[in-house]
Amino acid sequence: MNRVFESVKQARVKSRIDMTLHYIQHGDTSCLLHMIAVAYYSAKIADMLGLDKRKRKSLIIGALLHDYFLYDWHKERKGKHIHGFTHPAEALKNASEDFELNAVEADIIRKHMFPLTVIPPRYIESWIVCFVDKACSLYETFATGTYPEFRKFIREEYKEDIYKGDAALQDKH
Repeated sequence: MNRVFESVKQARVKSRIDMTLHYIQHGDTSCLLHMIAVAYYSAKIADMLGLDKRKRKSLIIGALLHDYFLYDWHKERKGKHIHGFTHPAEALKNASEDFELNAVEADIIRKHMFPLTVIPPRYIESWIVCFVDKACSLYETFATGTYPEFRKFIREEYKEDIYKGDAALQDKH
């Protein structure tokens, strides 16, 4: 868990990741909470598979940025946008502006919505995030008060004045 939390803290210094706190992803789960969960569970699977440390680092970064699209996908946008098909490219564009991504991290972001993104993931890390993202999305859609341990980290990291009143961060446990 610490690896993911440290990556979030580092990302806050040089990016717009804080914006994702205020967008709902699924149910009452913010985009930031969702990305932390996907990173955490992807890292757990990578550990079980014995992926080396360098690969786990790229997996965590890619997972933390896989939904870095920076808009409320529940609201209508100009033009025709089918979020499930288009947000990986938007997330990759934004992540590339804020971070120096390697090929694995870019592949994770670009292809996490496979098969909607047609071209399959190239790396094992991308496949892991692709599957974990779908599992987390299902959980978040049907549950409330998801990931209490990650919500606690967000409360502590973002302080009360930032998240106060944000329904996505209210701990229901």
